[in-house]
Amino acid sequence: MSPVAVAMSGGVDSSAAAVLLGRQGYDLLGVTLRLHECAGSEAEDAARVAAQLGFAHHTVDLSGEFCRRVKDPFAADYRQGRTPNPCIACNRHIKFGALLDRVLELGADRLATGHYARIERDGGSGRWLLKTALHPEKDQSYVLYCLNQHQLGHTLFPLGGLSKQEIRDLAAQSGLITAHKGDSQDICFIPDGDYARFICRYTGQNPVPGDFVSPDGRVLGQHEGVIRYTLGQRRGIGVSSANGRLYVTDICPAENKVTLSGPEDLMATTLEATDLNFIPFDKMDKPVRVQAKSRYRQPAQPAVAEQIGPDRLRVTFDAPQRAMTPGQAVVLYDGDVVLGGGTIHSVTK
Repeated sequence: MSPVAVAMSGGVDSSAAAVLLGRQGYDLLGVTLRLHECAGSEAEDAARVAAQLGFAHHTVDLSGEFCRRVKDPFAADYRQGRTPNPCIACNRHIKFGALLDRVLELGADRLATGHYARIERDGGSGRWLLKTALHPEKDQSYVLYCLNQHQLGHTLFPLGGLSKQEIRDLAAQSGLITAHKGDSQDICFIPDGDYARFICRYTGQNPVPGDFVSPDGRVLGQHEGVIRYTLGQRRGIGVSSANGRLYVTDICPAENKVTLSGPEDLMATTLEATDLNFIPFDKMDKPVRVQAKSRYRQPAQPAVAEQIGPDRLRVTFDAPQRAMTPGQAVVLYDGDVVLGGGTIHSVTK
C-alpha cells in the first residue's frame, strides 16, 4: 500500500490526524510546508510529532509559489478595494495544488490534512463529494469549496467527524507535544493582523490618503489609504455623524475615495461571482435552491443560484444580507453537501 502524506502544520489538528491514520493502519509520511519566514518553530514541532509517532518527516519549501499564488494576489486585491480570502487561494494552489503534486511524486497515494470537513464518493455518479464537518462550529468546508475531483480523490480529512475537544483529548492521550497548543488565528503570514502594514512592507508602497465621502459626494474627512478599509468596517474610521454610526459602504480605488453611510446601505440581496468551481456536477443547467454563505462564519442562508455564463454565477438571497464583499467567496450548499462556489465579483443593492 502506498503511504499517505500528512500535511503537518505543527498544530494539534494535523498531529491528531496523523494519530488517527496510524491507528487505521496507514503507512505515513509527514510533510510540512515552508511558506514564509515565520514557519521555523511549526516545522520543528511537526518533525518532533512525526518522530514521536515513528514516521519520516520532510519540509517542502513552496515559499516562491506561495508569494506568486497567495501573497501577490492578496496585496493586489486590497489595493483594488477588494477583500480577498488568502486561505482559499492557498488551499487551491498550494496545499492541494503544488504540495499534493509533490507528495504524489514522492510516491504517496493521498494527502491528509487536519481540516474539519468530510469527503465521500457518490455511488450513482462516481464523483467525489465534499461535505460539512459533523460539528458545525469547526466546519471548514467554506475554504475548501475550490477543490476539484482530482484533488478530492487524493485527499483525506480524518477529523471531519470529531469535535475539537475530542481532538485535544486524543492528542493528550497520545502524549503529543502539540496537545495543548492554541488554535492558529487570522492569516498565517500576518500574525499581528495588520494587513495594511504587511501590504506596505511587502509591496514597498505606502498608501495614499484620500477623501471619505457621503453617498452624495460630500467630503466627510480624510482616510489613510484604501488598503486600510473593507466593506462593513466601523472601527478606525475617525469620522462621526449626528445621524448615527457610519460604516464603509463603498471603496473606489480609481478615485481614491471611501464612502461612508448608515448600515442600511450595507444590505443587498443579489451578488455575481466568477472563478467558479462545482463539485457534484460540472455546471448548473438551471436555477437551483441552495443555502449560501457569503462569509466564512456566516450561517448559510436560503437563496437561488443560477449560472449565467461559462464563469458567471448569480446568487439571489431570500432576505437581504449584510456587507457582501467583492473578493470574498460565496459557497453553495445542499444540506451538508458542498455544491461549489466562486469569488464575489459584484453586489446589487
